[in-house]
Amino acid sequence: MKELQKLIAKDLLKIKAVFFRPEEPFTWASGIKSPVYTDNRLTLTAPEVRCDVENGLAKIIKENYPEVEVLMGTSTAGIAHAAITGHIMNLPMGYVRSGAKDHGRQNQIEGKLEKGQKVVVVEDLISTGGSCIEVVNVLREAGAEVLGIASIFTYGMQKGLDRLAAANVKNVSLTNFDVIAETAAEEGYVKPEDVARLIKFRNNPQDESWIK
Repeated sequence: MKELQKLIAKDLLKIKAVFFRPEEPFTWASGIKSPVYTDNRLTLTAPEVRCDVENGLAKIIKENYPEVEVLMGTSTAGIAHAAITGHIMNLPMGYVRSGAKDHGRQNQIEGKLEKGQKVVVVEDLISTGGSCIEVVNVLREAGAEVLGIASIFTYGMQKGLDRLAAANVKNVSLTNFDVIAETAAEEGYVKPEDVARLIKFRNNPQDESWIK
């Protein structure tokens, strides 16, 4: 697993899907200053990286959720990954909208889903965990048995870990913040001494003392 985590970390750094800038922090919509910006949609426009990601997702799903019957992507970032991984695994897929449509059949779940089917949710990024837990709840309410989540990258923020635990949701990610920070130092994207600052940010995003 460590080998796969390092491979995906190198891939995400190479295409700047994960981009570290500790000396010039980004500002999140919440106002939090962050040394990292993440956009895993860039994996879709980098065929070699996309191949690593989708084959990696298929691998961790087979290993951790062998009983899976359906993949469900989160809207919108997880849809393409669920579709491509579903193709690799020869599994049906669908996706969950952020809200029910206000027309037609007013679906929130797109694609065929039978009650009792075993589902894995495909997500691109987990930070605080709120959006993917909402998807899990929608699927559970529809009668699905949600085995867990397969994601490309997780920050490992305590708030997210606590939320997943409280909702009884398992997540398995291709790589995580610790591995990417370590790999970024090894590959020269950040200075070795920056790693501790990055981890300090991740452990408490509200504490801006990492900036100094």
